[in-house]
Amino acid sequence: MTTNNRIKITVLFFLLIILVGNSMAQQNIQFTQYIFNSLSINPAYAGYKEQWYIQTTARTQWVGIEGAPQTMQLSVDGITNEENKRVGVGLQFAADKIGPQTATLLYANYAYRLQLDDEDTRRLSFGIAAGVTQYGLDESLLHPIDYSDPILSRDMNTNYIPDVRFGIYYYTPKWYLGFSVMDMLSGNLTSSIFHWDVADTANIIKKPHIYLMSGTVFDLTDYIKLRPGMLFKEDFNGPTCVDLNAMFIFGGKLWLGGSYRSGLNIFEKKFDDGLTLSKLNSVSGIIQLYISENIRLGYSYDYMINGLKYTQLGTHEITLGWTIPTKTQRLLSPRFF
Repeated sequence: MTTNNRIKITVLFFLLIILVGNSMAQQNIQFTQYIFNSLSINPAYAGYKEQWYIQTTARTQWVGIEGAPQTMQLSVDGITNEENKRVGVGLQFAADKIGPQTATLLYANYAYRLQLDDEDTRRLSFGIAAGVTQYGLDESLLHPIDYSDPILSRDMNTNYIPDVRFGIYYYTPKWYLGFSVMDMLSGNLTSSIFHWDVADTANIIKKPHIYLMSGTVFDLTDYIKLRPGMLFKEDFNGPTCVDLNAMFIFGGKLWLGGSYRSGLNIFEKKFDDGLTLSKLNSVSGIIQLYISENIRLGYSYDYMINGLKYTQLGTHEITLGWTIPTKTQRLLSPRFF
């Protein structure tokens, strides 16, 4: 490994320590195409499509920076009874790597879905998810000034952290509203991602996150629809993050659109006292195409609009979804959310 590469990895790692340790940025895995499958941010979404659905996601972030985030996810969800569609279940697996740090998680999701009208076009869903994340830190990839530093063991530092998530999801054929709380068991020293000193509050600790999402769909013509949406992410320590997105849907088969991601100052916080941190994040182009009636392919490209735009070549994300046909193969209303 060259000296420049070592410097890049070391700088990236210590940026991670600063951002995550002081909660100046959202800690959870981030996807641009959550709009196609919101199970990763709300367990009450399980079973929404009312058919068994499998989706894989591969995300390469900040291309050109060595050690930048690399993420993959596999999820499956569906309903347990085709007649009343009352119970939705789901399973998620994800693996994330940022420089010397890795995170591998597994969650089981359960949603109870209340039917609110005779036509079954409106449902209110309550969801819960339980899982565990294995965090790893390969200290052999760190390149400190002093290799005799007793804090660094030069081994793989690993830890397992359990977690519980809760969500509410309401939808009609024209709009939806969802609220969820993630990392409910986090926030104390016993849930520190890495243990260098059990009495040191500077250990990297997960923070609870709150997500609020909403969206709607309009008929522009008989053939074209517009689907705008938004997502707020809050951890009450770093800046509030907002995603604004809009997709044009052509004949229900081709989705074209984009999103804008930025930070907001909604609550009084001390993370940026004396600092001039940019709240700007990225803009994204998104496309989804139904290859067949049951298979969909999605791609998105994120372009950074802050200082990172000068040091990397953007972020690529690919999704592949497969709806497993059921006996009836009939949906009571189209699934645009």
